Amino acid sequence: MDLIARVAQQFEASARSTEAAVEVLAAPIAAATELIVTSLLASGKLLACGQGSGMALAQYGCALLTGHFERERPELAALLLAGDATASCAGMARYTPDEIFAKPLRALGHAGDVLLAIGGPGDIGALATVIDAAHQREIAVVLLDALAFESAGELLGSQDVHIQVPATRLARAQELQTLALHCLCDGIDCLLMGEES
Repeated sequence: MDLIARVAQQFEASARSTEAAVEVLAAPIAAATELIVTSLLASGKLLACGQGSGMALAQYGCALLTGHFERERPELAALLLAGDATASCAGMARYTPDEIFAKPLRALGHAGDVLLAIGGPGDIGALATVIDAAHQREIAVVLLDALAFESAGELLGSQDVHIQVPATRLARAQELQTLALHCLCDGIDCLLMGEES
C-alpha cells in the first residue's frame, strides 16, 4: 500500500468536497450569520449543543465566540448546553437522554436568543427535543448537520436556518461542518467590526 498516495487522495477528496459545497452552503451560512448577529446586538446570546461528534464542534464554536476567532474583539455571549460533565450526569440520572440539552435551554434561554444545534452521526432525539424547546421559548434555531447524519431539518420553522453540508462520508461531513463554523465566526466578526483592511 502506498500511504503517501492514499494521503494525497484524502486531500484531493477534501478539496473537491469543499469546492462542490460552496453553492449549497454560502446562502444559509450568510443567513445564519445575520440571525446570530441580530440576536447578539439585541443583548441575546448563542446557545450551542451537538449530538455525537457535533458536541465537540459546538464547544469549539463557543470558545471561538467567547474568546476570539482570527482577530481580537470583545467577548460574545455563547454558552454550551450540557457542557458540564457533572450537570450532564446529574441530569441523566433523573431524565431521559433526550432532555440533556432541552433542560438547560429552558433554564437559560430567552426569546431572541439563537440555538446552534450541530448534528453528528446517530440518533437525533436530543436535538429534536431541544429544537422543540427552543421554539416554545421563541428562540430561533440554526441547525448544522450533514447528509451523512440523521437530519432534524423537518423540525425547523420558517425563522430557522438549516445548514446541511452535502457530504455522505463522515470525514468530509465533519470537515465541511468545521468550515461552515469558521465561516460563521468570520462573518460575525465582519458584521460586528467591519472587514479587515
